Amino acid sequence: MHVEIKFFCSFCVFSRDGYLDGEEFFGLLQDLIGSTTDNGQTLKEETTSSFFSIIDLDNDGRISKEEFRCAWLYWLKQILKPVTALIIVDVQNDFISGSLALSDCPAGQDAEAVVPVINSLLEQNLFDVVVYTYDWHPDNHLSFVDNVGLRPMHTTSKITKEDAKVHDEPVFDIAGQSRKQHLWPKHCTQGSWGPHVLFCILLALLLLIVVVVVVVVATVAVKSSRTSLAPSPPLALTKPVGPGRRARYTANDSVDHGFRTVLIEDAARGVALDGISKKREALLNKGVYMADSSEVPGLIRAENRPICLAAQAALNYKLAWKIVKGKSHT
Repeated sequence: MHVEIKFFCSFCVFSRDGYLDGEEFFGLLQDLIGSTTDNGQTLKEETTSSFFSIIDLDNDGRISKEEFRCAWLYWLKQILKPVTALIIVDVQNDFISGSLALSDCPAGQDAEAVVPVINSLLEQNLFDVVVYTYDWHPDNHLSFVDNVGLRPMHTTSKITKEDAKVHDEPVFDIAGQSRKQHLWPKHCTQGSWGPHVLFCILLALLLLIVVVVVVVVATVAVKSSRTSLAPSPPLALTKPVGPGRRARYTANDSVDHGFRTVLIEDAARGVALDGISKKREALLNKGVYMADSSEVPGLIRAENRPICLAAQAALNYKLAWKIVKGKSHT
């Protein structure tokens, strides 16, 4: 409530004409967001102009009290009082010390190092919802190198059953369709030790303080779920997924679904350094905010208000307004 009064008072003292012009709106954004945030990004005039055009619903070059009221309810509150969900992707035994341990992958990263970071965040009771995702593969899963002999190869495959090895990408014939598949060691098979979540000891406590959601992925023998937020695409389009990759797809699809997305970098590990670098750059360009776990409390309390997250909130507001406006004309 204190913040709400502060911003409405700021609105009133600029020109006292009952409207915000572009210059006044820029001053408001500087107070709201700051001049430099979000991985070194700077609040620029073109960014302010794009925000202004979204908030200026009647396109008259100024923001009225009613437009500001709508912006407060449906844009600024996303920034100042966010609803939060922590999505924990595939922190499982096999990716930590089992058959597909990240420490044995080219980047040589210690996956177990993410566990105390995640537990520290959970213990602070910061989130409205906590989501766990985990692999739960059938023993005959298509991606397992041990299973290459179970299905016919497509005529276009350059890799034979006899020569196939881990990280190869043979092409299978699945119901008459070609299916290129990255091969992995057998991992996270149903009923084994591999898919267990290392930090599940905290689950009993979490059930008392937050909503807990568990998402089980990749349970069908010939499909690999590429994300925790979207269902698998049609069979011929399904992408092979390995440890570390679904976190990228989840973050990517999170933005596509309109969620303001933060990737906690010290709680993430990957397979290969060049791939990690490329994925990081792609996510930054997508509007994902890269944070250290120490930043998370400040982000949730809206003490730190990154420009990219404010931009996503503005796009959400614009889309919602179009939907509402469309319904009003039907």
